[in-house]
Amino acid sequence: MKNIVVINGHPDKESFCFALAEAWRSGALESGAEVKEIIIRDLTFNPNLQFGYRKRTELEPDLLQAWEKIKWADHLVWVHPVWWGGMPAMMKGFIDRLFLPSMAFQYRENSVWWDKLLAGKSAHIITTMDQPGWYYWLMYGRPSINQLKVSTLEFCGVKPVKVTTFGIIRTSNAEQRENWLKKTREMGRKLK
Repeated sequence: MKNIVVINGHPDKESFCFALAEAWRSGALESGAEVKEIIIRDLTFNPNLQFGYRKRTELEPDLLQAWEKIKWADHLVWVHPVWWGGMPAMMKGFIDRLFLPSMAFQYRENSVWWDKLLAGKSAHIITTMDQPGWYYWLMYGRPSINQLKVSTLEFCGVKPVKVTTFGIIRTSNAEQRENWLKKTREMGRKLK
């Protein structure tokens, strides 16, 4: 049985991302997995890493609870929209505040190398966008996906990281969305 955390980075609880996160969670529960959630919009925290890494800002209780869930999990499922090629600001702030040296990674003294403190975990990124995924990759190089997958998760040792994109959201109809939800529920059921 896997321990899974579904991390929802959309600020609107009525968004399609919330429906996708629920579909994945429902499928995973059907498979017998233990699932916890982090709904970033519901957390109380300052998303600004005010002093960078120069000086540590104390983590708020909601961030401490979120970090305990991340440490507990074998598999992280990130659900978020792509806005202006990136992730929502509060999700970026969540990562900035939590994925810190000595927590998610550790620089080695007098070295360009680092230790990956989240090794042994896997992840799945599910994004929505107002363009086809192939276009986002071909024209822009998938900046939000690269940032989360390569520059954050893999940097901290999370591997493998699967990616699923859904779009074009704004022109999709009810049937397309229902099919995307079924696909997402099945991914959760198969823990993919």
